[in-house]
Amino acid sequence: MPEPLTKRRCGGRGVSRGLVRALAAGMVLAVSAGCSGTGTGTATGRTPAPVVDPAELTALHRLPPVTGMLFTSQLRAARAQQKIAVACMAERGYRYDPAPPSESADERPQPFGLESAAPRRATPSAPPETPPKPGSPESTDAYARALFGAEAERVTARGARLSVSRPGEGCLAEAETRLLGDGRMRWLQVRILLFEAQEETRRDVEKDAEFRTATTRWRECMDRARVKAEDPVRVQRSLRSEADRRSSPVAAADLRCKAETGYLTTAYHRLAAVQQRWLDEHPDVGRDFEKLSVRQSRAAGGVLGG
Repeated sequence: MPEPLTKRRCGGRGVSRGLVRALAAGMVLAVSAGCSGTGTGTATGRTPAPVVDPAELTALHRLPPVTGMLFTSQLRAARAQQKIAVACMAERGYRYDPAPPSESADERPQPFGLESAAPRRATPSAPPETPPKPGSPESTDAYARALFGAEAERVTARGARLSVSRPGEGCLAEAETRLLGDGRMRWLQVRILLFEAQEETRRDVEKDAEFRTATTRWRECMDRARVKAEDPVRVQRSLRSEADRRSSPVAAADLRCKAETGYLTTAYHRLAAVQQRWLDEHPDVGRDFEKLSVRQSRAAGGVLGG
């Protein structure tokens, strides 16, 4: 078992584990007075960690192709589905007024630990739909059946491990079918498979020789900074708050070592290669994703105009 993440003692003085845990995430300080090695500074001075250009990080985030498919914008399709469902419910004598979909921030996964001292942008959550008033038409079982269909008619799409069910009838099902036709359930299945692939390839990249070499270089850099850490993900997990990420000497060492060794560049390029290999081994997934994306986009254009 690797040792817990700690700041090593030097010059007869140590940094408490509590402080280290409270410090390890984003913006960074060099801690020890009079210690040699990367990441040390004076007793009162602070050495900021190198900052990776945000544009470079964005470009790295866009490299893995499976992740790129999962984060392809579906905003127009969502708006078209709502428009169809609203009209469908009106035809049945009901007022359906869902919260409009919005384009959320493109917060792709950052699977290799800290990338910046700055906190990640909070992704705005969709406003909750207002619950129906008691006694209103929207509160009745008939309304629910019109929108969702019968519970017994729900349909299920399955991936290798996960499954997701959707209405098999009703206005929501009608809206999805209008855009995707007989590919509706295949579209859902493809997205499940891509989600599973994203998790699987992150595990598989740990076996990649170039990635392992990059992790070794990062660990050696951390050793020179007198920080014991197994890998960047464990560094991130050792942190407890945004305040930790802004002031931790361990986080400082992590970010500095990533910059000095080119760790993130190697990590994202190798993840992209592993994800591409997965797509090459599952050509039907990529093919059907593209085909159904085009079908859905064209149908949404017909509904929304333009």
